[in-house]
Amino acid sequence: GWEARTDTNGRVFYVDHVTKSTQWERPNEESRREGGDETARRQYYEERAREVENTVVERHEVNEEVDDIDAGMSRLFNGNGGPTADDALPPGWEMQIAPNGRTFFVDHNTHKTTWDDPRMVLEEAEHRPLPEGWEQRVSRDGKVFFVDHVNKTTSWEDPRFTEDLKKKRGYDETSAFKRKVDYFRHKLPRSVINTKCTLTLHRHSILEDSFTQVMAKHPSELRCKLWIELVGERALDYGGVSREWCFLLSKHVFNPYYGLFEYSTLDQYTLQVNAHSGMANPEHLEYFHFLGRVIGMVLYHGKLLDVFFIRPFYKQILGQKITLEDVETVDSSFYNSLCHLRDEDATDLELVFAVDDEIFGEKKSIELVDKGLEKEVTNDNKEEYIDALIKWKFTKRIEAQMERMLKGIFEVIPSHLLRVFDPSQLELLMCGLQVIDVSDWRTHTMYKGGYNPNHIVIHHFWQFVLSLSNEMRAKLVQFVTGTSRIPMSGFRELYGSTGLQQFTIELWGNETQLPRAHTCFNRLDLPPYSSYNLLKKKLLQSIDNAEYFSGVD
Repeated sequence: GWEARTDTNGRVFYVDHVTKSTQWERPNEESRREGGDETARRQYYEERAREVENTVVERHEVNEEVDDIDAGMSRLFNGNGGPTADDALPPGWEMQIAPNGRTFFVDHNTHKTTWDDPRMVLEEAEHRPLPEGWEQRVSRDGKVFFVDHVNKTTSWEDPRFTEDLKKKRGYDETSAFKRKVDYFRHKLPRSVINTKCTLTLHRHSILEDSFTQVMAKHPSELRCKLWIELVGERALDYGGVSREWCFLLSKHVFNPYYGLFEYSTLDQYTLQVNAHSGMANPEHLEYFHFLGRVIGMVLYHGKLLDVFFIRPFYKQILGQKITLEDVETVDSSFYNSLCHLRDEDATDLELVFAVDDEIFGEKKSIELVDKGLEKEVTNDNKEEYIDALIKWKFTKRIEAQMERMLKGIFEVIPSHLLRVFDPSQLELLMCGLQVIDVSDWRTHTMYKGGYNPNHIVIHHFWQFVLSLSNEMRAKLVQFVTGTSRIPMSGFRELYGSTGLQQFTIELWGNETQLPRAHTCFNRLDLPPYSSYNLLKKKLLQSIDNAEYFSGVD
């Protein structure tokens, strides 16, 4: 008649279904014998009756915990594992209703809002397995504790709940982002099974060939399995060649030389759409349509572009308003001038709702609003002027280009699916991480053929990696994987031809040979070089010659 249960704090308590009572103490043989003896049980009831009046509050609290557990299990088995409106939010959090009726959450600790319920991660953590090397046990007095066999320590604290997790009560941005990505992937339109989207390209004309073939296909074909064939090269595309295609195409189409994009400022390497792209390429709108399709394909197939866009670019894809804070990330001088206008007296500046635009040395006045040349900027309307100026600089000037690009994106990806992401998350989804984390790289690397983390050649390899600039590290990653971009969750989510495939170093060949790469499997075949200097020389030679597939397949 007894049952052991665990409350919401991880404490074990015991339920006697015969007497319909609960207790913290583990029942012993004596109490079980009492349970089987009706006379003793009646005597037990009489003795306990006097105590009940003094323990009603405690008993009520324990039974409430039992009810909470039963309700939680009921929600779990009925397929509704999420928190209810009655569940307490974490400290500092508030639930509100948006004008469209959708529930959102306000974190007053960080002054942020989110659509993600912060209680979800907490519930997920409660049902996660313990970390590797940990074990859950129960002490003699029935209290749960945890054993860390790696460090040979014990703790009353559940290792699944770090102090930070407790403090924030489960709000984890990475976990929330992963849920969004999982939702996005799950909701994508399905492609036709066993059908390929084949692009047969020449390396020397990869942009022109890609444009012709991508634009010739129906949008539904672009969702089929991507298969890139490079004419005259023996590589089969099990993932590596298509990643290489994204890398090479990025180098060409986003190059300011082609006139479709330009650098955002003189001291940055982030790109923005060139408002005067039509002057450089009469077919520029068709190319923006093509680029939209390519971006849609990249998002659909889980590939990455090798490019840096300004933040307003991602906000335009998501249909979000560009703010003064966004301007600061693009052009600090322009931002400072707008802030000066906002904070100072505008009456002496003699401004009107118009701006001068320069096209190949010729200046032209552009009205920001109807009859803008006749409308003076005052202290009463300067906020309107600032908003109009931002809208012109980042939206109106490139309206035609963005319209065609968005058309291409949404032919492949439904727009509402992208809008679950914020601009930073969309950037991660499209372009991956920008800085290569050597520690993360090293942690998620596998070794084969006789190599291990303590092998002298492996020590030399990581010594070489640490000596490289971030640019050269990216080239090394590109040599082995086919792309210089790292997935949004780091090296642990590198993909190969058969799914998740960690960066791998395998012992192969002899020291007279160059390293070779298998981009479909993210594998580097590394000969057992006898010295650090020889390893460095051979790897640099391979990286520099990685433009062709002679050492890559």
